[in-house]
This record gives sequence, structure tokens and C-alpha cells, in this order.
Amino acid sequence: MISDSFHPFDDDKLHEECGVFGIIGASDAAAHCALGLHALQHRGQEAAGIVSYDDIHYHQFSAFGKVGDSFNSEEVIKGLPGKTAIGHNRYSTSGKARRAANIQPLFAEVSFGGLALAHNGNLTNARLLKKQLVEEGSIFRTTMDTEVIIHLIALSKGVDAVECLVDALKQVQGAYSMVVLAEGRMIGVRDPLGVRPLVLGRLGSSYVLASETCALDIIGARFERDIQPGELVILDGENPPQSLFPFVRTGQRFCVFEYVYFSRPDSQVEGRAVYEIRKALGRELAKENGIAADIVVPVPDSGVPSAIGYAEAAGLPFELGIIRNHYVGRTFIEPGDQVRHLGVKLKHNANPAVIKGKRVVLVDDSIVRGTTSKKIVQMVRDAGAMEVHMRISSPPTTHSCFYGVDTPSQDQLLAHQMSIEEMRQFIGADSLLFVSVDGMYRATGEASGRNAGAPQYCDACFTGDYAIPVVDNETDGLPLLDSVLVETAS
Repeated sequence: MISDSFHPFDDDKLHEECGVFGIIGASDAAAHCALGLHALQHRGQEAAGIVSYDDIHYHQFSAFGKVGDSFNSEEVIKGLPGKTAIGHNRYSTSGKARRAANIQPLFAEVSFGGLALAHNGNLTNARLLKKQLVEEGSIFRTTMDTEVIIHLIALSKGVDAVECLVDALKQVQGAYSMVVLAEGRMIGVRDPLGVRPLVLGRLGSSYVLASETCALDIIGARFERDIQPGELVILDGENPPQSLFPFVRTGQRFCVFEYVYFSRPDSQVEGRAVYEIRKALGRELAKENGIAADIVVPVPDSGVPSAIGYAEAAGLPFELGIIRNHYVGRTFIEPGDQVRHLGVKLKHNANPAVIKGKRVVLVDDSIVRGTTSKKIVQMVRDAGAMEVHMRISSPPTTHSCFYGVDTPSQDQLLAHQMSIEEMRQFIGADSLLFVSVDGMYRATGEASGRNAGAPQYCDACFTGDYAIPVVDNETDGLPLLDSVLVETAS
């Protein structure tokens, strides 16, 4: 059987769980939704799904693979009629088994009628809640934390969808941005700390909810504002948005890695331009960790904006010393050791004409396991570089994320296992340095750094400061969400 899980060029990156999109009041809602998901493809490439509503029935289509591979025909879009639709791109964190049932949006019939829900984030007490729900008679059909919310909604004594949703969310802990369809309304909600992003847009008389502003741009919608931490917004397709704050206000801890890596550089996130922040990260990196060199080379594509900022601050030429192949798909070759070794060249190749005889500063956004960085450093050396100095535009990733980011276990994180000098030796660079935590904060606009007061961001992957209790990790004996069934799709 051909493997679906071998990604030889992605083994040194963190991955976001998913992207969400919703639109209400548009005659071709499903088509707009497919376009929005296409703009959010970077947030999840494992599967995509759309649920539409035509004032009578709900319609659903979902499939493994990228949006363009699944929602690419008039027949599919015509099968999703109605003026309201929500969609989801998936990159699994919770519920990793490759199961069709795990593709969102999830749909269920509950006391008030149909319910469709798309979730970006991760619940930190899902196992505990699932154990309790199963003991009370609930039957689960997916391996995802998101289904816990569906069951809590179904069991709620609330009088309508909004009350039931609020009741359910008051029982969960973790990070979530959600788009929900119920009772002819579209509902958007963020967790009280606002860890994951969600924005509101407008297209004529239609309203749009999306993970990022780039999804508004692709359909020509106007950005209205960010949904606030702990805010629940109700859209009925006719009246202005209704805003509620049903949860205890606890401040804000937006995921700083959205700026470092996850969000598309052309998005505006929490009022700030992602591209400009990434350039600022590069400038901070050069100020803190500059070195005598001839050229600055980004590891494409994630390292490009920071490398531009580094080059500007250091007064060095910016060069495309590594060329990325944008047409890499799933490999048809079984992932043996030799192929794994060569796999990085499927995506990246050195440009000797630029590199040969030069002292090179390589700029990337992060190092996770270190395997890809090691191969890229060697590739640049093989292309004739005199020296290779690695610079990373985020602090060392020392801790796992439990809030919707697919990180390795802590013992697989290179920065948790090794000192920076040991990491340098492992990847084979002449020097290796990272931007500081305070430098990262300064790049995002916090001039005094992290310690000027309460942290403004969730930075647990760099500091170990977990803003939300990780209940499931602290409780022994709970069943895994995917402990019952492991399913392989051909």
C-alpha cells in the first residue's frame, strides 16, 4: 500500500490544526466558501468539508486532500445549495486516524434541529469530558475532541442553539475558534483567551467569518474586525451582527506562532500585518545575533520575510540561494531511509551561482526536530558555501503545544533535548542563534518585551508558560480519543 503520511519535506515544521470559513446571505454561498477554504489551504491540507443550508435542508460534502482537488466541479457546488455555508480545512492534531468521519464540519440532529460545527483549536479536557459522556451513554463516531462539544450541546437544557452552545463551551477548556450553523443562523465564537484567530468580514449584504483576512480578500469581502476573545457573534443574514460576551473575561493570550509561521504573510491578524511582523523579527534577529557574512539566504518560503528584515538591518544582500519547488505532491515511493535522505530535495534545491564561495546567513522561522535544517545546511555547503550561519526568527521550541498545533512530543523537540551549541553541532552549521523571547515581543509591537507585565501572547512552545490548564495530560487512566478504532483509507 502506498503511504499517505510521508511528507519528507515537512518533518521539521509545526502544523496548524485547521482553518474555518463561513458565509451567510450569499446566493452562491458554497462557491464562496470553497474559495475561502482555498485561501486558508496553508492551515490544513489533509481534508476539507463544506456544509450548506437552503432554509429547509442541510447539505454536506467532504473529502480527503486539498480544496482544489475536491471542490473543483460545478456538480459538487450545485450539490451544496443555499445562501449559508460553513467550511473547514483539516490538519489533524486530535483524532489523527485518517477517517472520513473526522472531516469537519461535523453535523448532527439535536433538539433544536440541525447543527453543523467547524472548529479550529484543541480542547485540553476532552478526554475527561469524553469519559464522563460515555459513562452517561453517549456514543462517539469520530476520534476528535470537537465531537465532545456536539454531545454537550445535545445534552444541554438551553432553549435555543445559542444557549446550548454557550452551556457546552462553559464546560470545555482549551483553545477554539468556531463557526456554527443552527436555526438558520451562523454563529462565530472564540475562547476567552483568544488563542486562535477569527475575523468578521462583509461582502455586500452578506457576512463572512474566517480564520484569516486572506480568505476575505479572495472573495472581495471587506474586513470589518476581529472577533474578540470570549465573544460570540450571531448572524442571521438580515440584521447587523449581534455580539455577546457570555464567558468570564480573563485577558488575552493570542498564539504568537500565528505571527511567526502559521498565518499567511498577506493576512492582517489581531490588527497587525503578518508580513511586517516577520520582517521585524528578522531585524531583531540581526540586531541581536548579527555576524560577518556576504549574503542572506531564506529557507523558502517561511523564512523569506524574516530574511528580508535581517538583510535590511545587517546591510547585506538578500539572495535566493535556495529555490523551492512548488509542485511537490505526495511521493509515490515508499519512505525508506535513502528516500528520506533525498526527500528534502523534492522541495528545496541550492542555487550554486549565488552561494559558491560566500559566507551565508541562512534564515528560517523555526527548528523543531532539526532534521530538515541539517539537510539544508549540508545542501548549502555542497553548493560551495565557505561558511553557513543559521539564524532562526523565533526562540527555541522547547515545549509541546496543546492548543491546536501539531507538535511532536517534548522529547522529540531538538531544543528540549540539546543546548544551542549541541543543536549547532547536530545541524552542522558554523553558528546557530535564535531571536530572544523579548526580541520576538518587540517585533510584534510590545516595545518593552515580554516581562513588561502580563504576557500578551500564548508563547508556551517557547517558554513552557501554559495559559490554559492541560487537564488531560495531568490525568492518568483516561482513554485516548482514538483508542477504539484505527482506520486506514486507501
